[in-house]
Amino acid sequence: MAKVTIRLGYQIPNFTYPDTGPDTLFDTVVAQAQEAEATGYDTVLVMDHFYQLPGIGPASNAMLECYTTLGALASLTSTVQLSSLVTGNTYRNPAILAKTVTTLDMVSHGRAVLGIGAGWYEKEHQAFGLEFGTFTERFERLEESLQIVGPMLRGEEPTFTGSWYQVRDALNNPRLRPTIPIMLGGSGEQKTFRLAARYADHMNIICGRPEVPRKVAALRERCEEIGRDPATLPTSFLAMVVLTESAEQTRAMLEQVPPDRRERVFLGTPEQVAETLKADVLDQGIDGLTVNLMRDGHVPGAVAALGKALLPLLS
Repeated sequence: MAKVTIRLGYQIPNFTYPDTGPDTLFDTVVAQAQEAEATGYDTVLVMDHFYQLPGIGPASNAMLECYTTLGALASLTSTVQLSSLVTGNTYRNPAILAKTVTTLDMVSHGRAVLGIGAGWYEKEHQAFGLEFGTFTERFERLEESLQIVGPMLRGEEPTFTGSWYQVRDALNNPRLRPTIPIMLGGSGEQKTFRLAARYADHMNIICGRPEVPRKVAALRERCEEIGRDPATLPTSFLAMVVLTESAEQTRAMLEQVPPDRRERVFLGTPEQVAETLKADVLDQGIDGLTVNLMRDGHVPGAVAALGKALLPLLS
């Protein structure tokens, strides 16, 4: 397994900013990535979607293509790892995905991480003419994909014939490192965690805060079932953060969050958010954090303020 440590990641899920048109949109993205890097975040991540997600904004809101964005950020940063959270497996042929991520690793001088998941947003599939399939089929496809992508990232030349994908002596040159780490993202205790235990170097867990202890225990069980030491599969947690300045503002902002998402949103000052994340996530057995600032990320200083509050918890 490759070594990958995501202690503090910054995810950029939103590309719609006040008074920002297409001509300056990417500049705002770059500013966030560079502020994260300067503060001490170790990873910058973007979503792999074509439409904005429900709960963040209307589907028509701006959405940059994942790997083009990461490739551009590679030239404008120097130390942060670069990843999707996470690549939708259904959007790309796995051999081409391996080539794409390896090229990102080349242009970033060894900073790429392959984040990958089964895919779930049916609207995008319908609109773009991509096969969606059933829940079971998407996980079958993901497992086949991992049996192609993983070997290609290690410089092997796999031949594979599955129900969904076929490759023959698939080359992947040039490469910079012996391998590129693979991160799975999701919350499924049976399917996702089983695949993570078997194929991944890192697991990003996406769930409500009351579920964290159960997810940590389930992931440990999936590792032990195949004889893998759970300590060799580090974890991180995706936290949606909204910065507020008063209890009144916190209550008002919470009212705007859909009830089914409130357990995944952390509101308050940077210090209050850090205290809650420590108690509800890190103290429950999660190794690292990936945070996003859907409402505040474009505001200069917001990424730094949150990072400075969180970094002491992760040293």
